[in-house]
Amino acid sequence: MKKLFMASLLGSAIAFGTSAMAQDLKALEDAARKEGAVNSVGMPDAWANWKGTWDVLAKKYGLKHSDTDMSSAQEIAKFDAEKDNASADIGDVGAAFGPIAVAKGVTQPYKPSTWDQVPTWAKDADGHWALAYTGTIAFIINKDLVKEGERPKTWHDLEKGKYKVAIGDVGTAAQAANGVLAAAIAYKGDESNIEPGLQLFTKLAQQKRLSLANPTIQTLEKGEVEVGVVWDFNGLSYRDQIDPKRFEVLIPSDGSITSGYTTIINKYAKHPNAAKLAREYIFSDAGQTNLAIGHARPIRAEHLKLPADVQAKLLPNEQYQAAQPIKNAEVWETTSKALPQKWQEQVIIEME
Repeated sequence: MKKLFMASLLGSAIAFGTSAMAQDLKALEDAARKEGAVNSVGMPDAWANWKGTWDVLAKKYGLKHSDTDMSSAQEIAKFDAEKDNASADIGDVGAAFGPIAVAKGVTQPYKPSTWDQVPTWAKDADGHWALAYTGTIAFIINKDLVKEGERPKTWHDLEKGKYKVAIGDVGTAAQAANGVLAAAIAYKGDESNIEPGLQLFTKLAQQKRLSLANPTIQTLEKGEVEVGVVWDFNGLSYRDQIDPKRFEVLIPSDGSITSGYTTIINKYAKHPNAAKLAREYIFSDAGQTNLAIGHARPIRAEHLKLPADVQAKLLPNEQYQAAQPIKNAEVWETTSKALPQKWQEQVIIEME
């Protein structure tokens, strides 16, 4: 009954105005303190600066924390398999996995107090999931290997360059598959029609300009990648870890795709209020700033005034004008499953 009462209170916060919301948040904090812990999956310290989040929750609310790193699919399977013997309270999954978790019936809703500032496309209407930060397909360019006048600003620029382009393994990596979709969008394709993107990479393969190197921190550091196609947060992290002067990261101005990651709160959580408080903090100004410190673009980026040193870890907001969210996740899921075979038959064959 206590849990039901809490859920009722929290769900009605916005309707009763600011004072009621403050009361509800105080009740949530008190309940979370009593639980005393929050256990996560797929939220390790080094990813998106989750360490900063856990440190604040420990210091401010006395919440002990542990994490087990795993993939999005593994997180959902864990929630489903353990049920009432739950060892995890909250997880962080790729955007496509939010609706999958809801369909599996393993989540519980919670709308943070900044809910209205989360774009409609980036959240579940009932509060079961909401993207806390996004990833947008970007270029990372080794300025030592690609001269200033030749550095691409658009997908169309790739057609006339002399450098090699590395996208990684389209058959296994979501980053690479989304790179093909981003290219398709720049050439007027969409989630159901990625042929324009495949045609671009086919041209690069025919020109012997498609690199089979995977654009990782290791290959970039070794100078094995001239132009790489990566998530912006990966590119920015690689740039800062290796040498900010050596690499340029940018969003192609003729089109890109934006996806992201959402927390899911386990329906069977042993510490449900601590999990909800974690989500509340993650969507607060301080929590969003913590994500930005980890090079992840906060979902509320346009509503935040980040400190200059933190903003410097991100790309300017105006670079994202031509980027668009995935409009139909179900269609893209179907298309992406067929992509590896098409990539092999149309693109890789040109390299043989």
